[in-house]
Amino acid sequence: ASDVYKRQALNSFGIWMLGPALLEYGTEEQKMEHIPKIVKGEIRWCQGYSEPGSGSDLASLRTSAEEAGDDYLINGQKIWTSGAATADWMFALVRTNPDVPKHDGISFVLLTMDQPGVTVKPIRLISGSSPFCETFLDNATAEKDDLIGKLDQGWTVGKRLLQFERSGIGGLSGGARRAQPGAGLAKLAKQSVGESGNAIADTAVRKEVTLMNMNRSAFQLTAQRANEENKSGIPGAATSIFKLYGAALQQDGANLRRELLGFKGLGAHDTNGFDKSDLVATEEWLHTRTTTIYGGSNEIQANIIAKRVLGLPD
Repeated sequence: ASDVYKRQALNSFGIWMLGPALLEYGTEEQKMEHIPKIVKGEIRWCQGYSEPGSGSDLASLRTSAEEAGDDYLINGQKIWTSGAATADWMFALVRTNPDVPKHDGISFVLLTMDQPGVTVKPIRLISGSSPFCETFLDNATAEKDDLIGKLDQGWTVGKRLLQFERSGIGGLSGGARRAQPGAGLAKLAKQSVGESGNAIADTAVRKEVTLMNMNRSAFQLTAQRANEENKSGIPGAATSIFKLYGAALQQDGANLRRELLGFKGLGAHDTNGFDKSDLVATEEWLHTRTTTIYGGSNEIQANIIAKRVLGLPD
């Protein structure tokens, strides 16, 4: 892994996704093998979940894993694998039994990326540079010792890891900070519509900025309270609430910032006449279009909240 990544060890899939799942489902040998490297930032991980035909309906995944001596032979395709082009390892959901209901024949495995059976192709997004990749697995191997949890019962591990992921995106482990609409929003509004005394001149804009900051603060305080109430640190179904609202808050904040910039908020990369902050605002606005999709779409989160939090019937 690069030196840059090692300096950012605490901001990684290993720390806020795989590590907690390993602590709960891994064997002592697996924990001793992987946790120290995760903490030190020595290994960079990527996530092999989504497939071209299996996004929101993740359990319909078709990437297969067949036993071959001490290994599993893995064949299939993963997509939206963030950081796959620079990752050392992947944690992946694979189908190990096609003859049972779809949730029951899935296993959770770890595999190295630097092997002949793994091909990675970066995906460029409209927002510019992208961490997303397509990953093709052609007789790639995962050691049986790197099966996490029991064979054919990986859906349980996979769901738990998603709760950790959503807590990170949504607010319980830092998402509330990322949901901020950007530093200096009030200052930007004053530059855009003028200043009256020490306040934003336009009443409607002042109301929008104030409401955004109130929502952001309320969200942060709610996330802090949830962490205090859940001293165990293990996220549950309620993380979907934070994912759903936090993702929408990120979108609203980026959209407001872009609107305040007016024409300067429409600059694309490598466009003349726009400074760096203008281009960053555009990229942020484009990127936040994805926040209500990745980690489980907002529609999926609403279903989880209805069933698991509110106890509503199917």
